[in-house]
Amino acid sequence: MTTEAIDAAAGQAAEMAEAAGHAAEAAEKGGMPQLDFSTFPNQIFWLLITLVVVYLILSRMALPRISSVLAERQGTITNDLGAAEELKLKAQEAEAAYNKALADARSEAQRIAAEAKAEIQADLDKAIAKADAEIAAKSAADVAKDLVTALGGKAEARTIKAAVVARLKG
Repeated sequence: MTTEAIDAAAGQAAEMAEAAGHAAEAAEKGGMPQLDFSTFPNQIFWLLITLVVVYLILSRMALPRISSVLAERQGTITNDLGAAEELKLKAQEAEAAYNKALADARSEAQRIAAEAKAEIQADLDKAIAKADAEIAAKSAADVAKDLVTALGGKAEARTIKAAVVARLKG
């Protein structure tokens, strides 16, 4: 087992020496291996292969998925805009119906108020006429009593009242 460990250590040492040799060679050449003009054709080849692979992956897998998501979003937006327009029309119709109902209610309230006012005015006119008649009768009775007394006669309330009522009736 010790010989195997020694052989493994020797292999690792050889690899390290080779890597150090490459590093020394690169340092001797004066720069990074990517900028070595002798490797440009190889780098350009692999760059083109990588670009073609990336293009194929994007064009066959990613872009169709992205376009389907965008189309789905556009459809959703279009549907939502249509639904919003429909709801807007319904809201306008509801507002028009509300305004019409409000106008109808106001006109009905005004009609009811006018009828009540006319009815109250009629009752008031009747009450005023009745009160005027009572006042006229009472004042006529009082005036007749005062006249009879002023003329030197004696007047009974019953006869004066009967005479006034007879005169007022016609």
